[in-house]
Amino acid sequence: MYTQERVLHTVENLVKAAIGRAFPEAEMPAFLVEAPKADAHGDFSTNAAMLLTKPLRLAPRDIAAAILENMPKDDLVLRTEVAGPGFINFYLNPNWIYGTLSDIEERGEDFGRVEDGKGKKVMVEFVSANPTGPMHMGNARGGAIGDSLAALLDMAGWDVSREFYLNDAGAQIEKFGMSLEARYLQILTGKEDFPEDGYQGMDIMELAQEYIDAGGEDLLEKESAERRRALVEFALPKNIAKMQADLAKYRISYDTWYRESELYKSGEVEETIALLTERGLTYTKEDAVWFKSTEFGAEKDDVLVRANGIPTYFAADIAYHRNKLAGRNFDLAINIWGADHHGHIARMKGAMEALGISGDRLHVITMQLVRLVENGEVVRMSKRTGRMITLSDLLDEIGVDAARFFFNLRQAGSHFEFDLGLAVEQSNDNPVFYVQYAYARICSILRLMAEEGTLVRPVSEINTLLLSDEHERALIKKLADFPEEIRVAAAAFEPSRITRYAMDTAALFHSFYTACHVRTDDAELSAARLSLVESTRVVLANALRMLSVSAPEKM
Repeated sequence: MYTQERVLHTVENLVKAAIGRAFPEAEMPAFLVEAPKADAHGDFSTNAAMLLTKPLRLAPRDIAAAILENMPKDDLVLRTEVAGPGFINFYLNPNWIYGTLSDIEERGEDFGRVEDGKGKKVMVEFVSANPTGPMHMGNARGGAIGDSLAALLDMAGWDVSREFYLNDAGAQIEKFGMSLEARYLQILTGKEDFPEDGYQGMDIMELAQEYIDAGGEDLLEKESAERRRALVEFALPKNIAKMQADLAKYRISYDTWYRESELYKSGEVEETIALLTERGLTYTKEDAVWFKSTEFGAEKDDVLVRANGIPTYFAADIAYHRNKLAGRNFDLAINIWGADHHGHIARMKGAMEALGISGDRLHVITMQLVRLVENGEVVRMSKRTGRMITLSDLLDEIGVDAARFFFNLRQAGSHFEFDLGLAVEQSNDNPVFYVQYAYARICSILRLMAEEGTLVRPVSEINTLLLSDEHERALIKKLADFPEEIRVAAAAFEPSRITRYAMDTAALFHSFYTACHVRTDDAELSAARLSLVESTRVVLANALRMLSVSAPEKM
């Protein structure tokens, strides 16, 4: 039985054997074997010849011709050709694709799973919003991307852990306490003083009022520091609980909620600063402790400990990443950050190198902002509350499926315009509706055929060669692509490829449904087509599961 994985290995081994024969002195290049974008260019293509141009000092088309002259014979390969600047195209026995149906039947929910990650440990840290206010659109996009990336890496054979870094210490919590205190005093005394850089949201006023309503007027007589501490101890758990509830509603479950305060309690911040000092990588200037960031490619050095003796956020962040990579021994740490943190990437990688940890073990995905539009107009405020649109507002407005799917339509680094009207529209223009409708249509076919007494047969009992229509073959080839799509998407840390794959598969299924009737007078043909329908159901369900988008049986 030919599966795409077996076919890829076969072609790869044929190319390696041919290179070994034609150019025995050459080092084997890390070439690709992949499906070309156009069917006219064959079933698979390789760039091996072009990678040998420099070491062999020959024209790539001449190298490609030599490779083909030395290519071993294999019944799988019908013909080959040199194309373009030096690609080698392979045209295969067209029957290879039918093994895909047996592979899908055998592997079920595991179809698509590959072992490229080899069980290595990876942490995906995403959202990590400050618990000082409600989560916003950036958090919504980061949540969908990060969670789907984690699911993708799991399918690619990594040992995945999802983590939320909870900033429950430091300057933002101090500001949170100052803001709560100001609103508390305003409510009870009419005092209008408010910190210039305080948190202005109505949620701060609401939390202060909640404290008062719970019988908390006693803080008027307390010292400011004690008053702030009491207000933070009351408000912070409420904010964290709300964040956890909203993320659960968003179908995001974390393995770990790691608190910044633990870094201070455990002494890891001080320990990390001391380690950098032992390595001669800090100095004191104007009573502050500085890290020699410029020795690791940064434009300027960074403060680790302020003149008042309080460590900076950067110091805690270094300690946190040291904890990930050295303390908990993750092979790879992936962070989803907003684009405004781009300048922080080189600093953090440099800090890891300073600690003797390879900066390559930290990978940061930067995410551009989202612009919400409705009826062609930019939307900035919630209709319900008149305030900024939060994650909670968005889920109430359009639902989880649309939010999860839409936020993964584009690469994280691309600017994204989120059309609220389109997200709830029940038409083929709405991509999530289009894919879910394909799945529901599949389930309807299976249900109706079962009611008529026609059940899906084991693939071994059908004649797959009857699936010879161009629409059938195109759909089977797309299903066969799924494992390789997982492999490529995981290597690029790009879950949006899975969203596009689901859309392409849905489109090919709709075309198949229009061109090829499943219920026919030919029982064997109907059985073969029903098997293809069931295979499509399995693959679409697997793709949607990675995106945490539901696969409805009826719509």
